[in-house]
Amino acid sequence: MPQIKFQPRKYQEAIVETAKSKNTLVILPTGLGKTKIAISLAIERLTKFPDSKVIICSPTKPLSNQIKNEFISSTNLPEEKIILLTGAIAPEKRIDMYREAKIIVCTPQTAQKDLEKNRLNLGNFSLLVLDEAHRSRMKYANTIVAKDYMKQSQFPRILALTASPGSTREKINEIKENLFIEAIEIRSSEDEDVKGYVQQKNYQFIEVELPKEFLEMHKLLTEIYKKRLIQIKRFGLTKPISIINKRDLLSFQNYLFMEAKRGNRSAYYGVSLTAGAIKLSHALELLETQGLNSFSKFLDKLDKETSKASKAIASEPQMRKAKLLLEKLQEKDLDHPKLNKLVEIIQSELKNNPNSKTIIFANFRDTVKNIVKELKTIPKASSVELIGQKEGVTQKKQLETLKKFEEGEYNIIVGTSITEEGISLGELDLAIFFDQASSGIRRIQRTGRVGRLKVGKIIHLITKNTRDQAYYWKSQKDEKKMKSIISGMQTKLNP
Repeated sequence: MPQIKFQPRKYQEAIVETAKSKNTLVILPTGLGKTKIAISLAIERLTKFPDSKVIICSPTKPLSNQIKNEFISSTNLPEEKIILLTGAIAPEKRIDMYREAKIIVCTPQTAQKDLEKNRLNLGNFSLLVLDEAHRSRMKYANTIVAKDYMKQSQFPRILALTASPGSTREKINEIKENLFIEAIEIRSSEDEDVKGYVQQKNYQFIEVELPKEFLEMHKLLTEIYKKRLIQIKRFGLTKPISIINKRDLLSFQNYLFMEAKRGNRSAYYGVSLTAGAIKLSHALELLETQGLNSFSKFLDKLDKETSKASKAIASEPQMRKAKLLLEKLQEKDLDHPKLNKLVEIIQSELKNNPNSKTIIFANFRDTVKNIVKELKTIPKASSVELIGQKEGVTQKKQLETLKKFEEGEYNIIVGTSITEEGISLGELDLAIFFDQASSGIRRIQRTGRVGRLKVGKIIHLITKNTRDQAYYWKSQKDEKKMKSIISGMQTKLNP
């Protein structure tokens, strides 16, 4: 008889009790055992339907591999019956593996492809677990797999897991409908049944100011940017220039594309103007929050582009002046003040606790590489980068990096968004937000990296009067809004 090898916590038991009879969306902070809930429910379903199987979809191979290992260590099921499937395995071999396994962990894309090609039928699967369920939007793989599962399964049950489903009612409702959710279970670190399992997190906010040379370049680029916004407004964008953001520009660009398709020839010029404004907005963000290395690389890339928008930006006198200033700063070997502050923080951390383990979050690959380079100057600091497949790193390399970090070969891991979702990094002492996540989902996931088994420290590096500040406050607002919406939904669904 299948059994678990651990004692579930009371809140885990309560959530599983709900999930036994209803398709359930579980919203739980990172580090509070979402996978243990999935394991408990999987064993319950396999006991109830002995000839059935369980499939768990998780977005990346490193995360899927960790889930597979947790199932092996936490149940009495034979190890060979718990498998990890990815697109790297030959399709014909996957057919046999589906047949022989009891627990299948895979990426949703792999399951989707095998369903489409009739290599997989979910008729005898008694449970579908969808990890990182906030990805279940539109026609994403999660959504398609859930739809096929509900059509095919003889005894369907869906368990959706996430730290945050989104900050708007529309996004949350979309996930709820796409995954056929009938109940919602949410817990926060403040809930009575969770408090005892949550370690204290000490927050620190360190502000820096942009040097005057940075401000001079910023002013020059802002002049070009505002010039384009004034021109764009003539095409019908009504929002005041002072509050137009990148999202507004992307949305308006789509509108202009549609106008051009309808035969409005002048809309093509508007599309080019908007493309230029989006590029300038990105350049300003890099200058404000990332540093000269990322900013310089983006300008070099811009110079090589042949589009009208890029050529027009390059020909602006303000841009030529900005490049001259940039060259002077690079000759002086100056960079963003956050980098100097980061070095100070790491030096202090290792002096006070030589055995400490740190994670540093950054939004851009170039910034990650620059940080790792800077940290090489610090005695006792052994840092490694962790970036995603889209940024050119294989999943095999990602798994090797995680293993080496866990074993202590490295004591600092610097990563992009791949470090935010689910993957276990062992017990961390310090998390540093080199830049700020603009969404509540990413902020929640980052924060969950520390304070699992012992007190953890979180440091936000923020550049005054820049997007850093704006993103920080937006992500906080998103989180509060999400909790309020979910609480209301939970009350309606779970009377």
